[in-house]
Formats: sequence, C-alpha cells, structure tokens
Amino acid sequence: MPRFLAEIGEAGGLKGTDIANIMDVSKATVSRWRAGDIKPQPRNELILSDLHYIVTRLSDYYSADEIRTWLYARHSQLNGERAIDLIHQDRAIEVLKVIDRLDNEVFL
Repeated sequence: MPRFLAEIGEAGGLKGTDIANIMDVSKATVSRWRAGDIKPQPRNELILSDLHYIVTRLSDYYSADEIRTWLYARHSQLNGERAIDLIHQDRAIEVLKVIDRLDNEVFL
C-alpha cells in the first residue's frame, strides 16, 4: 500500500489531504498507511486500488497537476459529477468509461 500511495502522489499530484478527503479518513490515517504502520480496511483498499488505476491511466495523457485538476473538476461526461466523488462512492467504472474515450482519441 505505501507504494500505491507514493505513485498516486507522484503521478496524480495528490497529497495526503486529497487522499484523506477521497477516502473519508483523517490525514493521520493516510500517513500511517504510507508508513506501513496500519493497513486500510478492505473497502478503502478497493477504493485506493481504483484511484491508483485511474491515476495511472490518466498519466498517459496528463501531468500530475492536470490529473489532480481532472479528478476534482465536474465533468459533463459524468453528469456534472466529480471523479473523486464517484471513486469514493465505488462508481469508478463510470470514470473509467470516460478515460476509455481518451484511449479512443475522443479528448475531453
């Protein structure tokens, strides 16, 4: 898990506070995950896994700062919702469908 968190931070420009907000946990909890002191609950592991996958996919198209902005922005392709909210709600598949459009050169 520490590696996932480091990669999310480097590739996606997300700080501990961002991850804490997406996961609905404290920043201290994220710090303990990073240090390997504790492991996330299974649901949070799934959300982090989805976030990592999405950040990795977006890094093919955007810089870290752009990814962070993309995750926080409201998207018409997501019915005006924000990707970070959908990831938190276990609706990452909807975000991935938008990213699939990037793969098909339908830029957003």
